Amino acid sequence: MSKTTRGSFDKSQLIGRFLGKKTEPSQATTEAAGLRKADHPNIPEAYCRFDRHPGYEKILVPKLAAERFGVANPFFKSHEGVADATTTIGGRSFINFASYNYLGLSGHPAVNQAALAAIERYGTSASASRIVAGERPIQRELEQALAENYGVEDCIVFVSGHATNVSTIGYLFGPKDLVIHDSLIHNSVLEGIKLAGSARRNFPHNDHQALDAILSEIRGQFERVLIVVEGHYSMDGDVPDLPELIDIKRRHKAFLMVDEAHSLGVLGQTGKGIHEQHGVEGRDVDIWMGTLSKTLAGCGGYIAGERALVEHLKYAAPGFVYSVGISPPLAAASLEALRIMQREPERVTQLQERARQFLELARSKGIDTGYSQGFSVVPAILGSSLKATRLSNQLFEQGINAQPIIHPAVEERAARLRFFVSATHTNQQLQETIEKLARMA
Repeated sequence: MSKTTRGSFDKSQLIGRFLGKKTEPSQATTEAAGLRKADHPNIPEAYCRFDRHPGYEKILVPKLAAERFGVANPFFKSHEGVADATTTIGGRSFINFASYNYLGLSGHPAVNQAALAAIERYGTSASASRIVAGERPIQRELEQALAENYGVEDCIVFVSGHATNVSTIGYLFGPKDLVIHDSLIHNSVLEGIKLAGSARRNFPHNDHQALDAILSEIRGQFERVLIVVEGHYSMDGDVPDLPELIDIKRRHKAFLMVDEAHSLGVLGQTGKGIHEQHGVEGRDVDIWMGTLSKTLAGCGGYIAGERALVEHLKYAAPGFVYSVGISPPLAAASLEALRIMQREPERVTQLQERARQFLELARSKGIDTGYSQGFSVVPAILGSSLKATRLSNQLFEQGINAQPIIHPAVEERAARLRFFVSATHTNQQLQETIEKLARMA
């Protein structure tokens, strides 16, 4: 590689060094080998090679830049046991802030036993789509329990949280509709809007006045309008004003969808979510979405709401109709986790206390925690992807596992470390972490 000014690099040189110089076979070589010449000689080789795909080349640039600056890759570490407040990586124990095990229920003996019992009874897979091959009682038990949690008529469980948003939005809405969302909404919502082909608008984060103004101006141009927010923002750790959103959606004759992926088990006195946090009825929100992989210790996603919504999705949404049903042991694990959450609300109380303590400690040390309200997600905003990655590696050397969030997942100026607090973290672990973070930042 030719010399460059420190801190700069040439994209083509980096990619070329990583891939190595590759030459295409000459016509003479091709003929000597008895191979046919290409039927389409004018099509560039890059169009039929994955190592020349522009998306792959885009991934290589920051990867190779980090290599050039001697920064180790902090991603895809292998955990050798249950990832809770602590985890084991490479045979070494770490204080862990990189998992969504908010109430410590993944790995809980009763949750494990529920999954094992389901395996004994049903096996490890549903083996087909539920509309094709029928149901397992445990699948419906989970859906009914989730519907009860929200005080709504019914619920449907998908096998992937991300696919839940994609399939639901992509199926229910179309080109004559508008989906308007918070500017910090999750990627799965954006992908669902693409699939729907709907018009898309965003409003500034948690700026409900801006949302109201936009709808006042353009609501009449569309048939259906969907407002989408998160109950607890996974990058920033803050929550929206749900009563205000309900008022807005009613006045503008819109649907309201709330993504509860990071708020079930986290918000409300007993963990029921943002509707309990704000003291509103579950039926006041049209579409409740959530995931099973966080508080509920499983894998998958769900939509809860009125029966017409759920039945429509069960019989027609491609992501449900043409997908295998949720694995029985995963359904059993999530159902048991939900039951434990309901009968042990002290777990929710402890999580909220630990997260609030972590936020207060961070702020007392001058750490920029952005919008966080201290429910379970606390960012440390550093303003540089390189700095965030380096600091993550330095903390890892000190026995703390916290992942960096870097561009393009967030804007470069918003690059950060993100800390997921669990009910099982100790006061000592939180204090030790903040002390080391403040010293190194």
